[in-house]
Amino acid sequence: MSAGRDGRLGVGVIGAGRVGPVIAAALAGAGHALTGITSGSDDDRVEAILPGLPVLTSDEVVRRSELVVVAVPHDQLPGLVSGLAEVGAWQPGQLVLHTDAAYGARVLDPAARSGAIPLAIHPAMAFTGVSSIDLRQLAQSYAAVTAPAPVLPIAQALAVELGCEPIVVAEDDRATYAEAIATATEFSRSIVRQSSALLDRIGIENPGAYLSALVRSSVDQALIEGGRRDDLGGTATIDG
Repeated sequence: MSAGRDGRLGVGVIGAGRVGPVIAAALAGAGHALTGITSGSDDDRVEAILPGLPVLTSDEVVRRSELVVVAVPHDQLPGLVSGLAEVGAWQPGQLVLHTDAAYGARVLDPAARSGAIPLAIHPAMAFTGVSSIDLRQLAQSYAAVTAPAPVLPIAQALAVELGCEPIVVAEDDRATYAEAIATATEFSRSIVRQSSALLDRIGIENPGAYLSALVRSSVDQALIEGGRRDDLGGTATIDG
């Protein structure tokens, strides 16, 4: 299966949580045609983000699409990919892209054995579930990309179309990468919750808004200081 003459793809999405619909909207904004999305916990939200997009089963999404975006929870990804392989859903030449931080391209091996092209792209951001915010953040984010060397440029190009700056992460480094992402995410959430609770206790209204500028400026300062240490210690790389 190949893209049209203009390079545009028919894109289907498996996973209608916070991530899948936003990725679909970003790819549609880059000119790709959406073919369908699976049902999720909030179909009304999906309809608001992607009006009129057909809601299909997973195998129907695969059958209709040149690029399949798989945006499902971490523990569901391997079983979903292998299950679709068992029913003969994956197609030769079809692009299969997952968005999980911890897995590289190998988790897509069951699809690859059917001739599909495996790509791993993880935007380094926290999806809020508010499409306008998420699309804006997506356009300001980096994305970890992992794929077999011959098709790595495809993964990088798709990351750019999402609005991200692609950073290559080696297959064997994905677990460490995922740990770094989880550490930053969970620590940030925990500290903000704790601080908000303390401010609420002393009667400050809307403590989240009160902390917003402080948290953002503190993170910016930490990132600057981290960059200075990298400059002193040599070139920092992510890919192995």
